[in-house]
Amino acid sequence: MSATPREATRATAPVGVRPVRFAATARDVGSSARAGVLETPHGSVETPIFMPVGTQATVKGLTPGLLREACDGMILANTYHLALRPGEEVVAALGGLHRFMAWDGPILTDSGGFQVFSMADKAKVTDRGVAFRSHLDGRLLELTPERAVAIQEALGADVAMCLDQCPPLPAEKRLIERAVDRTIAWAARCKAARSRPDQALFGIVQGGAHEDLRGRCAAELVAMDFDGYAVGGVSVGESREEVRKALDVSVHLLPEDRPRYLMGVGRPQDLLDAVAAGIDMFDCVMPTRNGRNATCFTDAGLIKLRNAAHARDPRPLEEGCDCLACVKFSRAYLRHLFIAKEMLGPILASIHNLAYLRRLVRRMREAIREGRFVQLRLDVLDALGP
Repeated sequence: MSATPREATRATAPVGVRPVRFAATARDVGSSARAGVLETPHGSVETPIFMPVGTQATVKGLTPGLLREACDGMILANTYHLALRPGEEVVAALGGLHRFMAWDGPILTDSGGFQVFSMADKAKVTDRGVAFRSHLDGRLLELTPERAVAIQEALGADVAMCLDQCPPLPAEKRLIERAVDRTIAWAARCKAARSRPDQALFGIVQGGAHEDLRGRCAAELVAMDFDGYAVGGVSVGESREEVRKALDVSVHLLPEDRPRYLMGVGRPQDLLDAVAAGIDMFDCVMPTRNGRNATCFTDAGLIKLRNAAHARDPRPLEEGCDCLACVKFSRAYLRHLFIAKEMLGPILASIHNLAYLRRLVRRMREAIREGRFVQLRLDVLDALGP
């Protein structure tokens, strides 16, 4: 299949020009929060931004049209899963990930490194890389830094991630230090292996809650001059306070002119904390996973739609929400869909949860520009609870 004009342009992007550019357009006076614009080969997005997770080249249950209405335009896909099925060479032959999944906005692919943590019983980690036994059929997949880059380049996302080691927490410091050593070494190998000038590459800061390890990891990655930087190793068993500490010791070490990405975080409370620390980008399966399980975000806290209290409730999930679920349907109807095991229920709840986070980050952007982010954060946290 021949490349489209856009794809041909991407393939011949000039060497030396960054494939993504970030600029902060406003800063909060009482915190480190900032609003900005991230320019990518598939369009610009405003930050802070929440990216829905399309693990297998789809955000579960949502068509591209529904997804566009529920998010701000940038999504995430998973390297490990797509390498297993259908295989990156199939995606490349069919025009790349954007054409394959009919998504014309920016896409970020993770490196597969999180599977080192989440599938530890099927993975063996060495300095060379990670050897997995497929959760599908048991066949071996070796994921080295070079292979992770090659897969992501074949997929053709706008942003690729370095392979890193994400240790489970709590863990002894010596184990976290070993993961940091590997993360730094693998990042250098990823940088050396990249060949697409039209695809950004982000480094990932590890180190748990240890200031010295986070500091060393950040300093060495910044010296490698990546297009952006992520804070990894959170949402893997630590407390909210430990997440805050990891952010406090990491974010201020990262360049002001590069996007900062907190991986795997989707609770509204955690987004507010992270934006206050200076984070620009987020992803998480939580909003769609919760939606499929009948749990919905609102400013007053979580709503569990299977509860009998909603059986005759004519209200929408949230007054003032402009998503399809809230504009057209009642809580009673949504509960009926889940009780009847109709697939429309998970679809509508997923749409609402993504729209809720989109609205939250938009409120944060507006508050940053108007110098009232600190008050917004306090108000929302007070309503949501811990």
